[in-house]
Amino acid sequence: MALADEITRVIQDRIARFGGATTEASMVSVGTVISVGDGIARIFGLEGARYLELVEFPRTGLMGMAFNLEEETVSTPILGDYTQIREGDEVRTTGRIVAVPVGDALIGRVVNPLGQPIDDAGPIATTKTRPVERVAPGVITRKGVSVPVQTGIKAIDAMIPIGRGQRELIIGDRQTGKSAIAIDTIINQKGKNLICIYVSIGQRNFQISRLVETLRQYGALEHTIIVHAGAEDPAPMKYLAPYAGCAMGEEIMESGRDALIIYDDLTKHAEAYRNMSLIIRRPPGREAFPGDVFYLHSRLLERAARLSDQYGGGSLTALPIVETKGNDVSAYIPTNVISITDGQIFLESDLFNAGQRPALNVGISVSRVGGDAQTKGMKQVAGKLKIDQAQFTELAAFAQFGSDLDPLTSAKIGRGRRINEILKQPQYSPMPVEQQIMIFWVVNNGYLDNVAVDVVRSWETAFHRFMETSHPEIGQAIVQMTVVENKKIDDSFLSSKLKPAVEEFVATAAPTK
Repeated sequence: MALADEITRVIQDRIARFGGATTEASMVSVGTVISVGDGIARIFGLEGARYLELVEFPRTGLMGMAFNLEEETVSTPILGDYTQIREGDEVRTTGRIVAVPVGDALIGRVVNPLGQPIDDAGPIATTKTRPVERVAPGVITRKGVSVPVQTGIKAIDAMIPIGRGQRELIIGDRQTGKSAIAIDTIINQKGKNLICIYVSIGQRNFQISRLVETLRQYGALEHTIIVHAGAEDPAPMKYLAPYAGCAMGEEIMESGRDALIIYDDLTKHAEAYRNMSLIIRRPPGREAFPGDVFYLHSRLLERAARLSDQYGGGSLTALPIVETKGNDVSAYIPTNVISITDGQIFLESDLFNAGQRPALNVGISVSRVGGDAQTKGMKQVAGKLKIDQAQFTELAAFAQFGSDLDPLTSAKIGRGRRINEILKQPQYSPMPVEQQIMIFWVVNNGYLDNVAVDVVRSWETAFHRFMETSHPEIGQAIVQMTVVENKKIDDSFLSSKLKPAVEEFVATAAPTK
């Protein structure tokens, strides 16, 4: 009843002012705010408004977007400080769909979901914009995923490879290292012609300041765009952030280059959408999410693609992050995003607490692109690693219940423990692909079988230092064969170059048992 009274008052006020001197020759629709709260304004009028059209609040200078087009009213999320809006304020359509600035001028900058700079580094010198919502590329325009995204993380590059144009989910409980994997991947792209976009949803401002300093310290900010919707920002800004970052990535992809976008994280994005929907009074469904919450993320992640050569050959790779509770991957939002993506990297809190970093659960983690996203050299040395580690996990579980193991089983468990140590990797230390290939070859050929488990990591560090100083030509040759030419490593090279160098190091290394 209150809504009807408010609409009646607005109509009476317009009749009283009818015939005044103010006339407009434009097609601008004008409306009036009849209620405002929690970042959403309800507007009577705006008959000509379109979905996601920007609307202006002239008294405050704020903008909103037409979101829920009802018979008599339009519900409009406000893109800014909604406390400045008052009932009775005038609202006007602009004729423009929500769009963000795009282009190379954004690289190295921190912007909000509207593309406005928030890093105190001056204005962004670009005039080109793109709408935040867009239909994903069709099947005809796409090309198969075959070029790897080297994360620099041994466990991922070897067992769950990511390709350019792929969508790989990073999932796990809070504080298990999900963002750490994303940041290490960004750091590892220096000099690899891959522009990164990091979309922060609901994080504190100090966390982003720390991220910016970390990326600057490792020389990664110069190839990165950061889109930040903070924890204190209203829900509409958090809702808009991933679509804005995706539009920036599509500009790079359609210019024939490669881009990587990280959504950190889509759990908070879904919660922001739920808050907006409940305020607008859309019917709630499971866990109070609206019925189209699957479409919320599917239309976003489907925009990641690798374009065919006739469409420029660019790519946009998506690494969405989703937070679970109690390792429950069967919850609503996790299962939705798992079904949309091309695989998942599952980080387990028990492994994290046990000191396995990254805390990768090999059994649940998978890449549906698989070996197509690996260099042939990496596939050559790590092709069976995932199966071997899964078998080791089972054998180690059985071994806890008895001590009488046959020599073959004992050997498998021993090698599995050493591989586990090799797969451990501290943050901010991505490893070049040639070093990964060399250490996996060393493990496969038994050179670590007689090394005590607790000194495997120090042995590995000394080995890489030895190869860099004494035999740098071996690493260079591996890069040439596997990365530049994308060929398998010749057996003659392994037997005549790598094997003697490894044996030389083993002979000179300190006793390890």
